Amino acid sequence: MPTYEYLCNKCEHAFEVVQSFTDPAIEQCPKCQGGVRKVYNNVGVVFKGSGFYKTDSRSSTPSKTESKPEAKTETKSENKTNKPD
Repeated sequence: MPTYEYLCNKCEHAFEVVQSFTDPAIEQCPKCQGGVRKVYNNVGVVFKGSGFYKTDSRSSTPSKTESKPEAKTETKSENKTNKPD
């Protein structure tokens, strides 16, 4: 169940309440019985596991349409000359 943060409009008492989505919102401050409002904060999201980065969706072997031309390698034979001593 989510935790909601409330702030009293009268005494500025801040408090948190664990509520279900279907529960009605809190309307009164438990400290002074004044009106309250929900406080909305940024939610920190952490993506764990695979599949969240664009590199995760790529296959490990290139497909035929993405294949690169093979590089040609040339080997040179060494010419050794025997020098007279």
